[in-house]
Amino acid sequence: MKPRVAVIGTGILGACVGWNLSRRGAEVIFVDLLAPGEGVTNWSFAWVNASAKTARRSYFDLSVAAMTTYGELVKTLGPGSWWHPTGHVRWTDDPAAESELLATAELLAGRNYRAEVWTGAEVRRCLESALVLPDEVAVVHYPDEAWVHGRRLVRRLVGEAVASGADHRSGTAVRAIELGHHPSVVLSDGTRLEVDAVVNAAGPGAAEVAGLVGRHLPMRREPGAVARLACERVPIERAMHTPHVEIRPDGDASVVLHSREVDALVDTDADLGQLLHTLAGAVVPELSEARVAAVRAVERPIPADTFPSVGAALAGYYEAVSHSGITLGPLLGRLLAAEILTGERDNLLADFRPERFG
Repeated sequence: MKPRVAVIGTGILGACVGWNLSRRGAEVIFVDLLAPGEGVTNWSFAWVNASAKTARRSYFDLSVAAMTTYGELVKTLGPGSWWHPTGHVRWTDDPAAESELLATAELLAGRNYRAEVWTGAEVRRCLESALVLPDEVAVVHYPDEAWVHGRRLVRRLVGEAVASGADHRSGTAVRAIELGHHPSVVLSDGTRLEVDAVVNAAGPGAAEVAGLVGRHLPMRREPGAVARLACERVPIERAMHTPHVEIRPDGDASVVLHSREVDALVDTDADLGQLLHTLAGAVVPELSEARVAAVRAVERPIPADTFPSVGAALAGYYEAVSHSGITLGPLLGRLLAAEILTGERDNLLADFRPERFG
């Protein structure tokens, strides 16, 4: 008999877990108030990388393995309009931060992770002609990094799972979870789903879902503001971290902007979209003529210690909660599906298991 698994949340992690479960023969039920990919996934910088994951070696190794998993996913799905392996560039205007950036690049190169140091003049000449940056500034180029159109990928994964027999309950929330010999999930419309396992992939709502099974999942409060610019022509080709704003293409004549400096103003009356637009225009002047099409501030799904919580927390209850869900999603989805169906616990997740929170 096929195991029946309720996946709560259809962001990147829930989609990847459910898709992998469905491919391995499980009966999957997706549950979410929102349409697939419309939550945090759609308001993420969506940058696939391991260069920002050096705080712990196991986290770096997990992220490198995740980047490899994307290669496998592209072979399975086909590249499509969701996948953009165009690399990433990063520079700063602060001398201390530049020293740290170059030290990180050296560390990564020592781990066989491609990190090339260019000058600003070389970047303008060979990579991004629309940028304004000093000729001699050090720019680190990560050619193997990518960005993902998260909403398109999630819709593809959920769509394939549903086409293979998965059930999709959109527009409804989870009201109760009962574990034990016969686990079940009660939805806000009164429906009771009899299941064998439950996956908490609820993103910023994960702590609330964990509370339904009597578990405390500590989460950080870290809001992030993202703006989309509509422009006649996208003047850049890759994701980039500039001194004060992150910029990447978004397809369909659109650019995505994010800045930690602007994140600090989320709870104020500041015009977040205008601030992001101004910062971007200083680096890519052509973007000054673009229009702010949408702005959203969302809570990032970050466990208290900043690292993922992935695996079994209670009998029949599993967590898939993480920042950097775009980078890690395909790998975490594959590993967690295997754990649910076979009990196999992969060593890549040893430092990231839910039991560390008690």
